[in-house]
Amino acid sequence: EWVPPQPEPFCQPACPERAPAALGEEQGTVVYHLGTAPPGSCFTRSRVGGAPGPLSSPAAPLEGPQDTTLLFESRFESGNLQKAVKVGPFEYVLTLRPDLYTTKHTQWFYFRVQNTRRDPLYRFTIANLAKPKSLYGEGMRPLLYSQRDAQSRGIGWRRVGADVRYYQGGSGEEPAAFRLSWTARFPHDGDTCFFAHSYPYTYSDLQRYLQALAGDPVRSRYCAVRALCRSLAGNTVYLLTITSPTAAAAKRAVVLSARAHPGESGGSWAMRGFLDFLLSAHADARLLRRLFVFKVVPMLNPDGVVVGNSRCSLAGRDPNRAYGTALRGSFPGVWHLRATVERVLAEREVVLYCDFHGHSRKNNVFMYGCDGGGAGAGPRLRQRVFPLMLSKNAPEKFSFPSCKFKVQKSKAGTGRVVMWRMGVSNSYTMEVAFGGSTLG
Repeated sequence: EWVPPQPEPFCQPACPERAPAALGEEQGTVVYHLGTAPPGSCFTRSRVGGAPGPLSSPAAPLEGPQDTTLLFESRFESGNLQKAVKVGPFEYVLTLRPDLYTTKHTQWFYFRVQNTRRDPLYRFTIANLAKPKSLYGEGMRPLLYSQRDAQSRGIGWRRVGADVRYYQGGSGEEPAAFRLSWTARFPHDGDTCFFAHSYPYTYSDLQRYLQALAGDPVRSRYCAVRALCRSLAGNTVYLLTITSPTAAAAKRAVVLSARAHPGESGGSWAMRGFLDFLLSAHADARLLRRLFVFKVVPMLNPDGVVVGNSRCSLAGRDPNRAYGTALRGSFPGVWHLRATVERVLAEREVVLYCDFHGHSRKNNVFMYGCDGGGAGAGPRLRQRVFPLMLSKNAPEKFSFPSCKFKVQKSKAGTGRVVMWRMGVSNSYTMEVAFGGSTLG
């Protein structure tokens, strides 16, 4: 995997009051358009490799070799783009697909463009984003992947774009929509490129990683991979048990999960980094395996990841609000994770639960914990010990001042709050910013 030789800098935020004029379909030509949902069974098509037979193209055909229109596509794993309208020779207004079975949650984008030209300056404007604030307003830039650069130079995803703006759309839009606009040049003529909101991490990426673990004669000795359950679409939700093979009965447990929200791919990359370390030969990793049993669910919502949702599962609801009232048939991953924690608690102490997420409005890495309303100073301080330790050990990435510990009513159904109320005293959500670190 390609790693940039230096940390990628933030760009200078552009003034939102100088936002480009809003252009829509009436000022241009639709060059790509998907329906709100594919025909037939969405559950079938939400499995990797589940789309039956060849698909007709939703992109407008080129008129000849001199036609400079970009060819868009998003019908691949984790892809999301519903419509592209050409409003100028090299300018496009884009519309994202809401999460399946909802009319909202537009944030994640991931799409392909072909028929590129190297010299022109292109402008792209995503016209239907849902959140009023974004790290795009603070220097974050979209990601680009060039197939020719990957094949010839070994370069993978990198941040691109200038004149990046995040601003509210027209005043008459209901509900209010927000726009992301940026300019970019492509590195080659006739290239195949991809744009994405964050570094993609697909369900297939996870399966390849777990297959490599299972085939490793060293790491497989202390990492068991099994199916926790099946998702609504029939995808496997995996459970990893990691510990050294000696004296497991006396060990306390740590439970970790990630990717309840499919558009937060940074949570998967953080989880992968954690697993790489915990399964390594580092002395601290060996000590952790000797002292604890780790139960890890690396991807709670594979269906949402496969179809390119931002927040929901195929139930059309946020799985990280369903821990308190989870129905087994609607949220199988959440239901089985909670049942697993209940079984583990009956056998041993669970010293820590942490759910890995991505954050679109605050930089750095930080945590949300659980303060009991009437708890004394002791429990309140103990909740802050683990995040403080992280900030001391990773001061260039983890921000303790950004951590919050209040249990809001709207968060009562989240994993961290429900696990805390079940008896896990150290229960957290860890947020990994889409934009990276401002600390080092």
